[in-house]
Order: sequence, then structure tokens, then C-alpha cells
Amino acid sequence: MPVLQRLSSKPLQIARRHILRALPITEAELDDWVKRAAAIPDPELRRQAESSLAAKRFHCQGGSVFATWEPHRQKDLIDFIVAFQTISDYLDNLCDRTESRSELDFRSLHRSMIDAVSPGSVIDGDYYRYHPRGDDGGYLLDLVSKCRETVERFPHYAGAAARVRRLVGLYIDLQVYKHIEVDERTPKLTAWFDLYRDEFPDLRWWEFAAAAGSTLGVFALVAEAARARPIEDADRLMAAYFPWICGLHILLDYFIDQNEDRREGDLNFVSYYANRLEALERMRWMIENARAHADRLNDTYFHHTVIEGLLGLYLSDGKVRRERLGRAATKLVGAGGWRAWLVWGACHVWRITTRESRRTQGL
Repeated sequence: MPVLQRLSSKPLQIARRHILRALPITEAELDDWVKRAAAIPDPELRRQAESSLAAKRFHCQGGSVFATWEPHRQKDLIDFIVAFQTISDYLDNLCDRTESRSELDFRSLHRSMIDAVSPGSVIDGDYYRYHPRGDDGGYLLDLVSKCRETVERFPHYAGAAARVRRLVGLYIDLQVYKHIEVDERTPKLTAWFDLYRDEFPDLRWWEFAAAAGSTLGVFALVAEAARARPIEDADRLMAAYFPWICGLHILLDYFIDQNEDRREGDLNFVSYYANRLEALERMRWMIENARAHADRLNDTYFHHTVIEGLLGLYLSDGKVRRERLGRAATKLVGAGGWRAWLVWGACHVWRITTRESRRTQGL
């Protein structure tokens, strides 16, 4: 077998399993939650639930790649990934687009995410206690229950649960502080980072915040806990994803959204760099650290595939061309290694094919 083919065969197997097996199950599960969201009694909560499922569907589609890691638990993993990510996206909409700016409200809503990853604990349930609306017909509680039911079936979840809850706690802190009143956000976020500065001395506060905003670390730990073999060193897995792979994930998202967020007045972590050159250097450094930590893991090829997939998906987005980010994007792809170029090219082809298919169907 030629060297190139041999080196790239495992990532291709992951891609094949993802496209042919995981994605159809993910789509079916998402469709079930779309039907469930349509039954929410309160019109505003229903609108936000349906909007999050429509506009952020790709979060679940991308996250479902972690279900390919343990094919025998694929359906359970997809059930968890879709339900947990749907909670995240729904609550993000509620914090962004409803009338509340209450820290108390946001913490109460996000308590659902801690309950979702804490099987056996007493469920809070009254998540809307401080929110101006609350009649969701049990939608949020159903999502929480689905997560709890699935992780209970994973043989090694007990060994990962504390780390999962830590990541979820950090995610909640970020969501709370980034959605409160505009003039309070940066002071709250910087004071929050001060609590962790000694643990992550090389990070800027916004890089730490970016890492906290990704759900990929949760999915990696839960997928590892679902495997038949004993869980690998969870600290090593945690260290690879937080802050490196998770931070890269969210910084790439903000990188391509800079002008859009500036127009909308939304918080964007990449904007805190002094200039584009500094942003590029720091993001390349993030990629290098992500790859180095992935090298230390079992199934290193899988985690490298996640990194390459992030680079390919985000940096092939049409916003890169429209916002004239092409030169910077190619430097970031180059930092990901030769396979990142292949994934980046494949993502371009996929986007063109998808766009052409929609055009011919009149969509």
C-alpha cells in the first residue's frame, strides 16, 4: 500500500463511518426533536427551540463524529450528543434573543446542563424560575432526561463524570458572563479568568473563555467512557481538549465571524488581539499545541482528524472569501499538516456540491 494511502486510511474510515452511518441516525434524532419542539406551548420558547434546531443543526452533525469512535455504542452516543448539544443551542438562543439579561436567570437555565451529565442526582427541574417565560411543555426536561438515560449505560462514565462536570461548569460560567449587560461582560470575564490564571499561565483571558465555549471536550470524554475497554488516562484526554482543541474550535468560529459580529455589536474573542498578525500567530500556536497533545493520546489519528476537520470546515466557509481572510486561512490550514490540506480541499468540494444541489432543487 502506498505511504500516502496507508497514512490517510484511518481518517478516511472515520469519514466514511460518519457520513454513511452516524449522520443518518443524527438526522433522524434531530427530526424527532424538531417535532417535539413544535409542541412547546409558549410561542416564544417554541420559536427559539425551532430556530436553534434549524440554524445550528450542523453543531450536532459535526459533534456526531465522536459516535464513530465506538461503533457498538453509536446510537447511544448520538442520542447524548444531539440532546446535549440541543440544550446548549436552545439556551444560547434564550440568552441571546429573549428579554432577560439576568445572571440569576442564566445560571438557573443552565443548571439543566449539569443535571444532564449527573445521572443519579436529584433533578432540579425548575429551570425557568427566573425567566420571563416558562411553559415549554417539558421540552428542556425531556432533553435532560435523554442525556442522563444514555450516559448511565456507558461502562466507564463514573471515571469521566467529574471532568465532564468541570467542563460543563466552565461552559456555564462563560454563557452567563457573555450574555449579561454589555458593559459588565469584559470585567466579569477577566475576573473569572483570574481564578484560573495560575493553572493556564500561557493563555490570554479570551483564549481561556473560547476554550470554555466548546462542547467538544464533553463529547470526547463521554465517547471515551462509552468504550468497552478501560478508559484511557482521562487527565491526558482532558488536557488535549481543554484548552487546546476546544480553544481552537471556538477561535476558528470567531475568526470567520469577526466582521459580522462587529456589525451586530456581538462579543468576539478574536477582536481582543492587537491585530490580525497577533491573532494568526496565537491561533497557529493553538494548533501546534492541539496537535502535540493529540500525539500523546491513544487513537491519536482520531483526535488529529478532529483538529483537521475543524480547520477544513471553518476555513472553507464562504465568509473567508467574502471577508478577505484567505491568506490568513491558508496559513492556519498549513499549520495543521498535510492532511489538513486534504480535508480543507474536500470541504470546499462538499460546499460547492451542496450549493449546486440546492440551486438545482430551487432551495
